[in-house]
Amino acid sequence: MSDKPVVPRKRAHEDVEEALDYYLREGAEQAALGFVDALEAAYGQIGQHPEIGSPRYAHELNLPGLRCWGLTRYPYLVFYIERNDHIDVWRVLHGHKHLPDWLQSV
Repeated sequence: MSDKPVVPRKRAHEDVEEALDYYLREGAEQAALGFVDALEAAYGQIGQHPEIGSPRYAHELNLPGLRCWGLTRYPYLVFYIERNDHIDVWRVLHGHKHLPDWLQSV
């Protein structure tokens, strides 16, 4: 099985920028760098094994195929759908938010 490219949507890029801005505002440059590393690792995992993510929110939101995968050591979740030729990343959200509301604005 070959890796599928991971393609974040515009809103996922914005989510990542917001997270990085937060860490940098807090003076946590090392945390910001670690967040980028954790995100890249998560993208690598889901690119290799798309089925790895939890389908929990797919059922809650009636979005067939939606999966989420958590970042290591960071409270963020990557929400994505596997397509034939790529991984479609919808959002990268903090796990302590009320996620179904945030996902509605995909």
